[in-house]
Amino acid sequence: MIDGLGHESSGCYNARLSWRTVLMPTSFLEIVELPDGRIELRRAEDEGSLVTLNFSEDAKAFLQGQHVEVAKAMLSVGVQMAGRLAEGELSKEEEGPRVLH
Repeated sequence: MIDGLGHESSGCYNARLSWRTVLMPTSFLEIVELPDGRIELRRAEDEGSLVTLNFSEDAKAFLQGQHVEVAKAMLSVGVQMAGRLAEGELSKEEEGPRVLH
């Protein structure tokens, strides 16, 4: 399958996400599953990856083949959070060590 940028891919999932920030004014983003199984978030008009997700075979099995749907949800929430941070709706956490759960 050829994605919207003319690249061969396993699947292109146009999430129609928009990032309306000072850094990325009105960029449309797409989620693409690459031939090697990695899932990438990138600007629709650009070849460069903004974020790449790689699920292990164990994770794919646990998710019963729904890893693309999980990736879409993860990336969508991430873009929403980034937009809210950029618009000042969320305060940045204090500097220092962070524990991610």
